[in-house]
Amino acid sequence: MKIHLIAAALISAAFATGISLYVSAQTAPQPVKAGTLRPVTDFDRIKDTTARSVALFEEVGKVITDPRCTNCHPAGDRPTQTDSMRPHQPLVVRGDNGLGAPGMACATCHHDSNFDAAGIPGHPRWQLAPLEMAWQGKTLAQICVQLKDPKRNGDRKLADIVHHMAEDDLVGWGWRPDKGRRPVAGTQAEFGLLIKAWVDSGAHCPT
Repeated sequence: MKIHLIAAALISAAFATGISLYVSAQTAPQPVKAGTLRPVTDFDRIKDTTARSVALFEEVGKVITDPRCTNCHPAGDRPTQTDSMRPHQPLVVRGDNGLGAPGMACATCHHDSNFDAAGIPGHPRWQLAPLEMAWQGKTLAQICVQLKDPKRNGDRKLADIVHHMAEDDLVGWGWRPDKGRRPVAGTQAEFGLLIKAWVDSGAHCPT
């Protein structure tokens, strides 16, 4: 009788474990497909240089205005999160250097790499963009002007902007988010080529 009870208990436990694993598999974050960016060559047909430059920046805007980017470019002291750009939970603030307040620094939860099991993004330099680089609440035209202003772009020249956008690995996180979070459109290499073409065509802004 005891053997039968033990066997039944083992079967029940195995069944429960199987159900738990199945549910976990169904609810685990899954990769989300990114959108696309048009190649630079698509814009060659626009013969007017200013119009081509504006069109290139509007394509760049698919990335710059995406929540993956704007969530960390808030206009206030609190970052936002997810595609809905809801206020960050738990409550955190910018702090003196964009790394969070004492006792609740960004690195408390955001480590060197993504932690997919908990849906927590990560990077060794995880932090907010400086307040003067805020993008939330601005039009693409306003962001464009801001990007060219050394007082509001980290004292960068346009060549530095190209390098930053095309090669900085924190910017690159937008294409490599934690599992279940949608990447920004295209690839960082494609984005960098569009930024360079925009600069090379005069860095004109939408109106």
